[in-house]
Amino acid sequence: MRTLVRRHLGKVMAGGALAVAATATMVAVTLPDRAGAEGPERSTAAGSTRQDAVAPNGTVEDAPAEGAEGIGSDPLTDAETERAEKIALNSTGSLRSSARDVEGDRGPQRLSTNLGENEGDESAADEARRADIIYYDYEKDTVITKTVNLESGKVESTTSSRNVQPPANKEELSEAARLLIADEHGKGLKEDYKKATGKALTGPGDLDLSGFIFRGETRKHVPSDLKECGAHRCVQVVAKVKNGPWIDTRAFAVDLSARRVGRVG
Repeated sequence: MRTLVRRHLGKVMAGGALAVAATATMVAVTLPDRAGAEGPERSTAAGSTRQDAVAPNGTVEDAPAEGAEGIGSDPLTDAETERAEKIALNSTGSLRSSARDVEGDRGPQRLSTNLGENEGDESAADEARRADIIYYDYEKDTVITKTVNLESGKVESTTSSRNVQPPANKEELSEAARLLIADEHGKGLKEDYKKATGKALTGPGDLDLSGFIFRGETRKHVPSDLKECGAHRCVQVVAKVKNGPWIDTRAFAVDLSARRVGRVG
């Protein structure tokens, strides 16, 4: 089940009106409803979800300790993820000095680490677990994927693609929010945060962030400063006051490659 949490447009708290011209508005948000679930879930660093066991008497017992290595199509364990990322990073060679991350520092921006697919000609008994580590090079606006064989400990393949935009990770969302807050387009976000909390918005750390990739070619009317979105890495951020309401900032997109903010048409 999913519960739709609705908040009045134009309000961040009872009796408090939000700015309505060129400012962020409240957004309807769909949140998961865990009522009726078999047991409480726990997120692991690898992005998988573990579920605690419920004993017959109704008490909750901790899930078994995670092993160092997974089996078959099990999600990557923390140990496998850490090992794969280390192997991939050590194999980047010149990329470590030529590529740039979302903040402009040396080295590619790691986006995600996922269980890789096995080769089609391998039998079930011979299948080795693989990890796909996905990076973004902001210097060349390129997605780089390295596939690590966890059995051999070697990088089996490296692919590069342009005009491909995987989902943004938390570091990118944080940087997009920071750029928005510092930009003139962030005025409404700061005003709404002040009305919701009584405090000044100092940075991304004051917010819970989510967001999605923005591509200019998918829109009929796109301002000139966002036309490269798609070839550039662009993000629309949705911000939430910690322990408070959501603030809709989807009227703006942040071009992380060019480090500028534009208003969506």
